[in-house]
Amino acid sequence: MQTVTAVAHRGDPYRFRENTLDSLRSGLDRGADAVEFDVRLTRDGVPVLLHDDTLERLWEVARPLSALSAEEVRELTDGGVPTLAEALAVTGDSRVMVDLCGRVTRRTMERILDVIRQSGAGDRVYYSAGAETMLTVRAADPAAEIALTWTTLAPPRPALLAAIKPRWLNYRFSLVDHDLITHLHRTGRLVSVWTPDTRRSLRRLMALGVDSITTNRIEVLHDLRSR
Repeated sequence: MQTVTAVAHRGDPYRFRENTLDSLRSGLDRGADAVEFDVRLTRDGVPVLLHDDTLERLWEVARPLSALSAEEVRELTDGGVPTLAEALAVTGDSRVMVDLCGRVTRRTMERILDVIRQSGAGDRVYYSAGAETMLTVRAADPAAEIALTWTTLAPPRPALLAAIKPRWLNYRFSLVDHDLITHLHRTGRLVSVWTPDTRRSLRRLMALGVDSITTNRIEVLHDLRSR
């Protein structure tokens, strides 16, 4: 089996609340090569870590993030929702996959890029999302490393690939097989998958030769990879 990149999905969400600093630290401590987390903007344009469009599921606050300032989010969650700048600081020199949630405009992307550049993290950050968002990313940053999330076995159109120029194709783990991986490798692209959590699934994907696995069970993947 080839060495696979181990990516901690939202940190270590079975031990700590997802997308928190404690969760990111734990994912790295348990063997992750990189951490994946979700980014959205507050009402006043501050990028923060949150997957959902409201605070309800994780923080029991039934209010949309887009209606709250960064300071209000901090007060409502007792500082639990980190800013992108805080997340980049706590991940040190590790690789970071930024999953871009919701509608991402050029202005939204520029705010995110500003924080990444100010943090000196441009060379270790890459981005995942669907095609529409990735077209916006490519327009905002011609040098961005992109993992194009693809949710169907129908291949992306050549014109779309030419416009986005993804380094990675990022699939739901149940979609990939040997033929797909072989084809993508022949075209010069890397294959990442999300989010297998059982040993059986992780072993199968490693044997198939995927290049990166994003999982909620980072310690299990780390253990399998170490054997």
